[in-house]
Amino acid sequence: MKAETRNNSGRMPLNLTDGFFRKLVDHMQIGVIVSDDRGFIVYMNDTYARFLNLDPAEQLGKHATDVVANSRLHIVAETGKAEVNHPHQFKDIGYLVHRIPIKEDDRVIAVLGLVLFDSATTASRLANNLSFLETKLNLYENELASLRSTRYTFDSIVGRSRIICDLKSEALKASGNQLPVLISGESGTGKELFAQAIHHASSRKLYPLVRINCAAIPKDLLESELFGYDKGAFTGAKNEGKPGKFELAHHGTMFLDEVGDLPLEMQPKLLRVIEEKEFERIGGTHLIHSDFRLIAASNQNLEKMVADGRFRKDLFYRLNVITLNIVPLRERREDIIPLVRHFLKLIAQDAALVEIKFDKVAEQALINYDWPGNARELSNVLERTLSSIGRNTISLGDLPFYLTQGQKISSGQNPDSLKKVHDRAEKEAIQFALEQTHYNKSQAANLLNINRTLLYKKIARHKIPLKQD
Repeated sequence: MKAETRNNSGRMPLNLTDGFFRKLVDHMQIGVIVSDDRGFIVYMNDTYARFLNLDPAEQLGKHATDVVANSRLHIVAETGKAEVNHPHQFKDIGYLVHRIPIKEDDRVIAVLGLVLFDSATTASRLANNLSFLETKLNLYENELASLRSTRYTFDSIVGRSRIICDLKSEALKASGNQLPVLISGESGTGKELFAQAIHHASSRKLYPLVRINCAAIPKDLLESELFGYDKGAFTGAKNEGKPGKFELAHHGTMFLDEVGDLPLEMQPKLLRVIEEKEFERIGGTHLIHSDFRLIAASNQNLEKMVADGRFRKDLFYRLNVITLNIVPLRERREDIIPLVRHFLKLIAQDAALVEIKFDKVAEQALINYDWPGNARELSNVLERTLSSIGRNTISLGDLPFYLTQGQKISSGQNPDSLKKVHDRAEKEAIQFALEQTHYNKSQAANLLNINRTLLYKKIARHKIPLKQD
């Protein structure tokens, strides 16, 4: 015996066998609903009907959306694509739904809907679990973003000097609170390294560290980079708008690098964001709240800029709460060789090289040099040196010429004029060429790429003593 079901068009598209099959489905602790190829209901089991508080027989022939407003059975019938483990909501109760197209000769003839719950309580618990999983997923996404944005920790800060050890200790203390940090120091001293280390050791480490270089962004684009913009804010804006750096830094850390280059007209807006922790996108009409920790860095003397009227005093006081001054390498020469060994290890790993080391004379030349570009210049010199040698040990002759002459231009002294520096370098180059050629003037002139007559004139002008030919 067969049970016949008709849809509202009078057609008889499907036949469902009575008896054992129907009893089996009606006793399942999941909701079952079947529609035809247009979304009209041809079967609903008792479990799903009880959940909806409906009579299953009265639903036959109705369109699925007339029974459950947000049903997607008709959409699956059109696309022919199954939807598995889709979250669904009905009267504030969440559950999972499978929607599976039933095909014959590659044509959808029906759609089977399976509603996964065994009671309203279970469905509610499932909804809570889904919410928990979504929260956990967001945390994992933020941790991934943090790992991508943070490469350095306090272990990455290399140095054995008392100065650098004390500085690391102060920075570690700063990571334990939420106060603004202002990091000062010359270019190449590692200001961003300290900023990343503070973020990584803080309670915000699972959220992103968002960096912006105030000196690298054109003035007319800086506001949109910091605060974002809404749809249609200006010509060329993305249709969907764009979040700004402060918005992206929510729950994380905002790092303003080279903050001394921030235009004066932008400084009041930055001050307001720091004080209120809220702002509007360009072209926006509602306030956006952002919970961020602020770290700023500058290679300029901000106090002097305040005195000169080039930096707002109130903004300076907001930034200058915890201060870290990273001293240059020339003031902590005991850190040079540990840095050399650290950089050599990294370079060797990247280039698949064997262990490289410096001999004592070359090491002393590195210690004697003042490194005006600090650790960044040191790393660059090591990379260039390693790229041009074929040995495991680097000697004095492998280093750049200006490092081997023992000439240091210390920033603690008054620099010579350009002419004096040029004359001194020229004299040293001539002396070096003469020594290399055993005072053969023709060979020395060739080595210097000048003619013999000009060489004699320069020897006389610099009063360079000559050995007999």
